[in-house]
Amino acid sequence: YPKLWILHTHTHAAAGGHNVPALLFGVLLIVVIICGNLLVCLSVFTEKALKTTTNYFIVSLAVADLMLAVLVLPLFVYSEFQDGVWTLSTTLCDGLMTMDVMLCTSSIFNLCAISVDRFIAVLIPLAYNRKHVDLRQAVLLSATWIMALAVASPIMFGINNVPGRDPTECKLENDDYVLYSSVCSFFIPCPIMLLLYCGMFRGLRRWEEARKAKLKNSITACRKLQEAAASLPPLASLPPPLPPIIERELTENLDEPSTFPSTEKPFHSEYRSGPVHTVSFTEIKFNPDPRRRKTAKINNRERKAMKVLPVVVGAFLFCWTPFFVLHTMRARCQVCHVPPALMSVVTWLGYVNSALNPVIYTVFNTEFRNFFKKFLHRCFSKNA
Repeated sequence: YPKLWILHTHTHAAAGGHNVPALLFGVLLIVVIICGNLLVCLSVFTEKALKTTTNYFIVSLAVADLMLAVLVLPLFVYSEFQDGVWTLSTTLCDGLMTMDVMLCTSSIFNLCAISVDRFIAVLIPLAYNRKHVDLRQAVLLSATWIMALAVASPIMFGINNVPGRDPTECKLENDDYVLYSSVCSFFIPCPIMLLLYCGMFRGLRRWEEARKAKLKNSITACRKLQEAAASLPPLASLPPPLPPIIERELTENLDEPSTFPSTEKPFHSEYRSGPVHTVSFTEIKFNPDPRRRKTAKINNRERKAMKVLPVVVGAFLFCWTPFFVLHTMRARCQVCHVPPALMSVVTWLGYVNSALNPVIYTVFNTEFRNFFKKFLHRCFSKNA
């Protein structure tokens, strides 16, 4: 179990002060993060079924994880291999801290942007564009990176250069900045994100109830039509055609929960002949003006994609909450002693999150899983 052996090797490092297990685990983690997130990006840009606005936000999250694996983890793994001793320049350390803060902040801001986008899609469906990324979604994507850079920028401007700085340790030196960055990067976005997801799933539940009620009403109306047709004289015994609105409900819109206005119109049989009387049902309600019926729908594929997102958020919170709690506590509580080995473990746990997202998509999303299987099958078949 990684936590145990990392903790063990930190206290009983290999000869010469080198932590070989941390090096091996770090290299493996970097390879897994790069391969998994490259597959996520490739799948969205090449697979038509995955070209949705939600998945473009997921690509942005994957890019943050890729940059973390390329720009941050190699130096972090090198430091861990040196048993936590920083042997490089303080300038390089400040660059590492800047990228680390920016990319971790970008990850949670991307998750927050996804929750905002999904909230709009469910609660304000007419204002949501599902076909391509519109201006609002482009602004959301850009804002995640700009705000993440703004949170990390004080390190670039020298806030880490405090008097008496230990050059053998690479960390955030300013305790006030530690609190500021933790609040901006984690403790404010997380509650907002959770509240938005609660609102989104309440809206989805209402849509599901409306869909079931509408389908039930449509089936009831069809049965009444069939019963009425059976009671007509022989010349008109053929069942009348279904009203267009009922026919559409049973064939095309099973996944589109919406509410029809209560306009009552009699339905006249087209099979009148001689003494056969007009058949009308005031219970059948439909919209006489199709141009007024402009409700957006969330299809089955999109609804399944939404169910993956809480798992992604839950994994992120599980991996990063211990780090931010201990990170903040170490900065604000002078009498609290946080062992370096424990701090190392929770930092590793946070970085492991970057490797989890592709696994979550593979397990919980059919389209991603199918693409990964096809891609890996092609790769292995070529090499065979």
